[in-house]
Amino acid sequence: MKGKVILKWLGNCISTMFIILLVCAVFIVIASRAAGGETSLFGYQLKTVISGSMEPEMQVGSVILVKQTEGDDTFESGDVITFMTKDAILVTHRIIGVENDGQRFITKGDNNNGPDVEPVLAHNIVGKYSGWTLPYVGYAFHYVHTKQGAILFMFIPGLLFLGHAIITIWRALRFIEVPNLKEE
Repeated sequence: MKGKVILKWLGNCISTMFIILLVCAVFIVIASRAAGGETSLFGYQLKTVISGSMEPEMQVGSVILVKQTEGDDTFESGDVITFMTKDAILVTHRIIGVENDGQRFITKGDNNNGPDVEPVLAHNIVGKYSGWTLPYVGYAFHYVHTKQGAILFMFIPGLLFLGHAIITIWRALRFIEVPNLKEE
């Protein structure tokens, strides 16, 4: 009897955590879509690594956490920054040189042979790498941002939630006693 109570409690905890995770994930996807793909939470953004220029520290397909920059942030050699190129592409590379009193930066990918061609201007810096990396999750993030991925991401949890509701109702109905309608 005690084992059933523990299993029921554990099942309820898992269900509650699943629902909370589902709501958070849906919120992140919707907020990301509304913000043009850039979701920020507590001043941090998740970025997907799409090239091997920073390997081995950042593997292709990883997700990295980037702290958004403020106007008064300072950067020095060795910092890993995310910046916008003149072609509106986000790049994450290491600063190897500082020029013009911190207004221009020479950057280089750790896995590249030489520095980047264009120096980075301070106002083009989007954020600073926090040191947190989650390998391979970027592949899933990238897929979720496609039309099919977004639909699938909403559809599968919805089916799981519906299945859970049906099972819960079925279990509750099993315990309802049907009155005996025998004629006497």
